[in-house]
Amino acid sequence: MPGSAGVVLAGGPSSRMGTPKAALEWHGSTLLRRTVGILARATGGPVVVVRAPGQALPPLPPGTEVVADPREGLGPVQGLAAGLAALAGRAEFAFVAATDMPFLHPAFVRRVLAAVADGADVGLPVVRGYQQPLAAAYRVALAPLAAGLVARQRLRPAFLFEACAVTRLDEAALRAGQEVAALDPGLDSLINVNDPAGYQAARARPAPEVTVHRCGALASGQEGPRQVRAATLAGAAAAAGLDLGGQVVASVNGGPATTDGQEPLVAGDTVSLC
Repeated sequence: MPGSAGVVLAGGPSSRMGTPKAALEWHGSTLLRRTVGILARATGGPVVVVRAPGQALPPLPPGTEVVADPREGLGPVQGLAAGLAALAGRAEFAFVAATDMPFLHPAFVRRVLAAVADGADVGLPVVRGYQQPLAAAYRVALAPLAAGLVARQRLRPAFLFEACAVTRLDEAALRAGQEVAALDPGLDSLINVNDPAGYQAARARPAPEVTVHRCGALASGQEGPRQVRAATLAGAAAAAGLDLGGQVVASVNGGPATTDGQEPLVAGDTVSLC
């Protein structure tokens, strides 16, 4: 979406999980790598990862920007302030996500961003009775307001919402977008993984169903497009009996060619292997 960007909050102690969530394995990739890739696709703009001071991160795609919270343990509003400040002058609004949302879909991201594109300061999903500040869209210009709240120790997202114009999106409003209704009808984008049991349950779910199409010389003697389950480009290539890289490149939904096997896939994608 023109003028938009992504922010991923990767900090926090992950105390319930017992290990840093950002580096948790996800179908040959990591939770953080997946979230960064989804936001890059959905926004078409820069993606900023906000980490705790000194926090180690797993490998990220080229161009991903990393900034650190000024202080540890002050919560998401500080991370939000740091992420939005890093985007000043380069984007008008940003989708802000936690790192542990393995089913986040670009259609959901675009639907929420549309709320701020229509004039609000914040597009805030409210699903199953809960506000979702770490799956929401914010105007980049809110960075000073968020930083001021942190300086006054007003650390809850609710204090930010009290001070600006918020469009709240309930389940019906989110599904009103045709893309969301078709591709994320259960609003699985909002599922996060907080503890080992939740992670294992999410990891056990089937990978997204995508369409794989061989083209050029790779199509010789092969049937037409086929449906496979794959969470990454490497997985889609493997399902087609190919190894990504070398002379095999891939594109998603007609986008640029790549050999990055960790590029995330979501339900409804079409992968061309050439």
